Amino acid sequence: MSVVDSTGSVQAHSATTTDGDKFSPKDVNRMLLEFLMYMGKALLFFYPVYLTGSLGLSISWILLILVMFTIWKNNRRWKDRRIDTAINFLENESHVIDTELKALNMPAWIQFTEVEKADWINKVLRQAWPFFGMFMEKLLKETIQTSVRTSSPHLKTFTFTKVHFGQRPPRITGIRAYTHEVDKREVILDLNILYEGDVDIDADVKAGITAGVKGLQLQGMLRVILEPLIGQAPLVGGVTMFFIRRPTLQINWTGMTNLLDSPAFSHMSESTIVDIIASLMVLPNRMCFPLIDQVKVDQMRFPLPRGVVRVHLIEAQDLLAKDTYMMGLVKGKSDPYAIMRVGHIQFKSKTIKENLNPYWNEVREFVIHEAPGQELELEVYDEDTDKDDFLGRFNLDFGEVKKNKEMKEWFPLEEVSSGKLHLKLQWLSLQTDQTLLRETSDGCACAMLAVYLDNASNLPKDHHEFSHHEKHRKHSKETRLTKRAVNPSSYVEFSIDKQSQKSKVVYASKDPVYEECFTFFVHSVTNQVLNVQVKEPEKKEALGTFSLPLSRLLGAPDMTLDQRFQLERSGANSQIKMKVLLRVLKLEKPEPKPVVTPPSQTKPAASSQPQSSTQTPHQALEQAHSSPNSSSSGKSSRDPALTHPTNGFQSEYVPHRRGSVLLPDVNRSVPTTPSNMRRYDSHSILSDNSIASSRLDLTDGVPYPEAILNHQGSFGEIQLTVRYSTLRSRLMVLVNSCRNLFPCSENGSDVYVRMYLLPDQSWRHRMRTGVKRKTVNPVFNEKFEFSVSVEEAKTRKLDVSVKNNKMFHRRERREIGMVQIDLAEVDLLKGSTEWYELTIPGLKKTN
Repeated sequence: MSVVDSTGSVQAHSATTTDGDKFSPKDVNRMLLEFLMYMGKALLFFYPVYLTGSLGLSISWILLILVMFTIWKNNRRWKDRRIDTAINFLENESHVIDTELKALNMPAWIQFTEVEKADWINKVLRQAWPFFGMFMEKLLKETIQTSVRTSSPHLKTFTFTKVHFGQRPPRITGIRAYTHEVDKREVILDLNILYEGDVDIDADVKAGITAGVKGLQLQGMLRVILEPLIGQAPLVGGVTMFFIRRPTLQINWTGMTNLLDSPAFSHMSESTIVDIIASLMVLPNRMCFPLIDQVKVDQMRFPLPRGVVRVHLIEAQDLLAKDTYMMGLVKGKSDPYAIMRVGHIQFKSKTIKENLNPYWNEVREFVIHEAPGQELELEVYDEDTDKDDFLGRFNLDFGEVKKNKEMKEWFPLEEVSSGKLHLKLQWLSLQTDQTLLRETSDGCACAMLAVYLDNASNLPKDHHEFSHHEKHRKHSKETRLTKRAVNPSSYVEFSIDKQSQKSKVVYASKDPVYEECFTFFVHSVTNQVLNVQVKEPEKKEALGTFSLPLSRLLGAPDMTLDQRFQLERSGANSQIKMKVLLRVLKLEKPEPKPVVTPPSQTKPAASSQPQSSTQTPHQALEQAHSSPNSSSSGKSSRDPALTHPTNGFQSEYVPHRRGSVLLPDVNRSVPTTPSNMRRYDSHSILSDNSIASSRLDLTDGVPYPEAILNHQGSFGEIQLTVRYSTLRSRLMVLVNSCRNLFPCSENGSDVYVRMYLLPDQSWRHRMRTGVKRKTVNPVFNEKFEFSVSVEEAKTRKLDVSVKNNKMFHRRERREIGMVQIDLAEVDLLKGSTEWYELTIPGLKKTN
């Protein structure tokens, strides 16, 4: 159909099909393009056939060409796979090597540069091991044997018949010392212990029943604290030892206990022994040895915790799909849940059905006794009816949380190909100021209760002594005929609402000594009550009870009660001695990082700095960089805590690392050194050869974006590993990751890292990573090599710049942050992995 207008021209309407459907010009063009592509492919395929026929060639040539093409295509595909595998290895070299070393059970000093070898300690242990065996034989036969006999009437004849600790001493596979990062009056050592002992211990349990151990393996990390350091012999006031995490244990049983080697019982038996070890020397339990009279064992064993960490398990993304249907032919999703573990405390999240991007939004709180040292162990599993599938794990040292105060990041899951967790971690300090007490309605704790259980006295032999029902009646025949123990066995159970903890069992004593410490989270101080029950093992009746309203602590001095409490429903003089203290949880906020004021923004005073008119830009940058250091050094010189002499020792030792549960807070001193771990100061980019205009990959005179000019605060940090490979004669630089970068948009930045080994600044000397899209916490794990000798490398400086791939504007700089590293101050042969603060030097605002 057409229409003729006044000018005589004809206008055609859009094409219309018979059924009324209309095609737009775009649809018509697309169909024409697809038809032409189809005809082109057909012509390309049939043309060799036509050419072969026109030339009179045999059909065998076509078959030969097809076979050669198939072989080439398959070879190309395998070649691409090999190249992808090699590239993946280069991009994840650190993770691959670390995984392989763990599989080979290599010593820890090979894996981590901060962990050192300790051959001299192993030589000392090897020399002293026979004498240690003599000591342990005496301990087992004189002390442990007596304790076992008194623990049960069925073990009255228990006897060690053979005690031999073998010829293999424990080995220290790695040792790490903390000196600069901790208080000046202490030294902290982390020892990686591996014991593969050939012990041979036999015991007669009863007539005809023997038991024994022949060989065991123990592996774990032992922390040794030497404190306080004093100015007189023996220079160390005491030694504290404990395992930060539960060690792993394998035992080869003999005799009747050989049944425990079977798969059905081995896990149960070894877990029970590990529980015994944990009750003695796994955090929060410690083994303490005072070396001077002023140091009290109980004060060393029960220090106040360092703080509390609140963990928000928010969500996860890109988890592996483990569920399958129809005999594995159809791939489904997963039913993920997470397990959070700190020491022996463990929580399990809810299960999200059929979701690879679960959203939990759960909060858990953990008491932290050592930071750094204690770790958050988080594992993700897919819930199944038979066996749950592993979806990845992640570990984080709480020292990082204490340093940053608050962390909210995406953490990649380890040991899996994909998956990451979104966590928020907050550090809460312990305070005595009641004005900071804020009860919340979201289920989070507002305070922490610490209970030091000392002892009990005058406990009744059993509940019949104070039972009103038995007081005015004759004992039953069964009661008269039953021979009662002279003294009762007892333990103490504490409970606050659903929180419950038990002490150890003390056998056959009416005046038991427990000496244990417990911690509880408090959600409502005015309403919650601490319930105390003294019980006999394997019996329901209590030997005494006591209830303490927590509101009573608010009126006590320093929110602390240290006294003997009269037991109810017990003997007339039955008492329990405890110290109970309450501490308010204060949410710590991250400290604002100092901002270096650009010289262009500083107004020089003509009267005080007349030479500023002739000052070069480079000198101005160096002056801006040196002024914060000079002020900080002046402050430290005026700090009386740093200049106070510590070579003397007071009449009574006062714990300095943290307040003790057994001492009031007024005796607690403040550490004189920063408590943050692994914090390193890097050379600023404000030094030589690092002015932005001198770099060949930048445009001189190009301004920074307005968002960067107006930014107040930190520009982020970058983690680099720098070492020299003597075998390859190369300087190796591994760009690990960045964190808390300046976001160039709402979705983050498209980040890459550029490096120069100064003074080389040409394009052929330029090194750069790949681009990580839409993130402020990129993970690169890319390695770069510089061909220089080790002597020359020590004279060079590494110039690093973190950039945004998408520019704010065509005529604006890409830098997000910069840093320069003086390699002369890095132990290149040993290597180092450090976080460096990023800065933006020489900002010049434009009108």
